[in-house]
Amino acid sequence: MRTLTSYLRQGLAALRLLVALSVLLGVGYPLVVTLVAQVPGLSGRADGSLLTSNQSTVGSSLLGQSFTDKAGAPLPQYFQTRPAVSNYDPAASGASNLGPESIVDKVGAPSLLTQVCARSHAIGKTFGVDGSRPFCTADGVGSVLAVFHRGPGYGGPVTRAVSLNQACPATPFLRSYRGVTVQCGRAGQDYSRGQLVPIRGSAPRNPAVPADAVTSSGSGLDPDISPAYAALQEKVVAGTRGISVAQVDALVRAHQHGRGLGFLGEARVNVVELNLALDHRYPYRS
Repeated sequence: MRTLTSYLRQGLAALRLLVALSVLLGVGYPLVVTLVAQVPGLSGRADGSLLTSNQSTVGSSLLGQSFTDKAGAPLPQYFQTRPAVSNYDPAASGASNLGPESIVDKVGAPSLLTQVCARSHAIGKTFGVDGSRPFCTADGVGSVLAVFHRGPGYGGPVTRAVSLNQACPATPFLRSYRGVTVQCGRAGQDYSRGQLVPIRGSAPRNPAVPADAVTSSGSGLDPDISPAYAALQEKVVAGTRGISVAQVDALVRAHQHGRGLGFLGEARVNVVELNLALDHRYPYRS
């Protein structure tokens, strides 16, 4: 039978272990990590990779920023980032959870396909390039049909075809499908019995607007873009600032980073650092 003394001994041993681990892991370990983080070469990253201008902190090279006006329109004197969460708010960081099967719009919730199509269409107009993409309509929505057949299931001849992402009175992107006139979609109608048929269209296999321009990163906070997306924007930025494309391109190349460890990921351009360098080297005068 255990005595009161044995219980006290076990309690004191547990208390000593608690105190020792608290000091070691709650004080010692964080202190060592903090000291190591202040080693030259590491301190900047540990402190958040902050960027300064005129002795004021203006951002972080690890976190993107919006370069838009009050209405949300892109400012042409700056390079634009990837699609991001609202105002690059870290509290809103996260993915949309929309995947390749998200091709049909819902009321107030465009599909991933339509989001990509709309962004590509807008970027094409902004930078004067072909914004068309496979499976996108000319007006920037997903080119998807609901196709109905006479036979059971999806067998037999086609009797009806509806452009799901183009609400009436819009003109469908395709005049006819297998001999049947394509109709615009009507609100409140149930098209679930139709076969979903994405239409590729005549867009080039390699769109002029790169993929990172129309899709966000997993966090929605990425400050980097591809060199291809940066090159797409150089002419507009140069013209707005009254400098040559060659001058802008030189800055882009100076802020281009290669693959991590030489083989991870892709080459990238840090937009926040690049725009800060633009303001220092070639100040914008409206």
